[in-house]
Amino acid sequence: MKALNRSFLIILVVSVVLLIVINRLNAAQGFSGDNTLTVYNWGDYIDPDVIQQFEEETGITVIYETFDSNEAMMTKIEQGGTTYDIAVPSEYTIEKMKEEDLLFELDHDKIPNLQYIDDRFLNLPFDENNRYSTPYFWGTVGIIFNPELLPEGMEITGWHDLWDPRLENQILLVDGAREIIGMGLNTLGYSLNDTNPEHLYETLDQLEKLTPNIRAIVGDENKMLMVNNEAAVAVGWSGDAADIMWENEAMDYVVPEVGSNLWFDNFVIPKTAKNIEGAHEFINFMLDPEISAQNTEYVSYSTPNKEALKYMPEEMVNDERFYPDAALTDKLEVYENLGKENLAFYNELFLQFKMYRK
Repeated sequence: MKALNRSFLIILVVSVVLLIVINRLNAAQGFSGDNTLTVYNWGDYIDPDVIQQFEEETGITVIYETFDSNEAMMTKIEQGGTTYDIAVPSEYTIEKMKEEDLLFELDHDKIPNLQYIDDRFLNLPFDENNRYSTPYFWGTVGIIFNPELLPEGMEITGWHDLWDPRLENQILLVDGAREIIGMGLNTLGYSLNDTNPEHLYETLDQLEKLTPNIRAIVGDENKMLMVNNEAAVAVGWSGDAADIMWENEAMDYVVPEVGSNLWFDNFVIPKTAKNIEGAHEFINFMLDPEISAQNTEYVSYSTPNKEALKYMPEEMVNDERFYPDAALTDKLEVYENLGKENLAFYNELFLQFKMYRK
């Protein structure tokens, strides 16, 4: 009888341990509950201290996962195998996610800090009345360069300068079809949302002429390469430029006035969410002006939170390269949802371009 009781006790202890392990594994895989929140975001795109503050204030444990493209993020949410309570897609992806019924509508009563967002960044065409998303960061696509490494007398002011033969093997391009095809379209005077096949093939020809100047097509490593003066010029996002300039004071950044991309990354609550209350609480927390200021200083992209600017260093807020005036931003374009066929065509042309340079 004692042996039987001992066996029962052992089984009970093992069962409890297994239950704890299973619960932790479920949490790690995104099976959220009231005390857990799974956030799906771009890499290196939030201050870890901010997450810790949220956990301490709310008692909610944050599970943080990252993605490297809008397409990868949307595919994983579509598949539905993992629970995500918060995601951070870009504007054109928000349009697609709305079309595919992948998002919950937001309860604005639970996000009172939305009042601190600049009106310029609210009620935009990709999400009218912000029914499904709230602004997180915004920025531009432009040219990062080191004047000290440029040929004597050369200045970088716009896209056309990149085709100068004196920049042979000196340019890094970000590995993004919309960014590079868009750059090519703007260079030729077309919209970066152009879907005319003739214009796109003309753009491919234009980009192929750039290949002698291209050192590499890269992802996040462009920051390290530019900081270490491995190239004179890079095409990339404004936040990357700010990071590079922080590490290497010789660097500069310009947004071509002929045209470029004005982008937005927003918080959304995917239909996979299990902790909808916690998701609203997290969004509201991130829109608090002081939290937003702290997070912005860490991430380096531009904040849409007008009250947060009061808590940030003046040299950061007054830098027109990252907070350009309306005269420039009015010339820039937001990526539109091109539809699956057109997006596939963009990706095909970009792949041809990458193969051509090999």
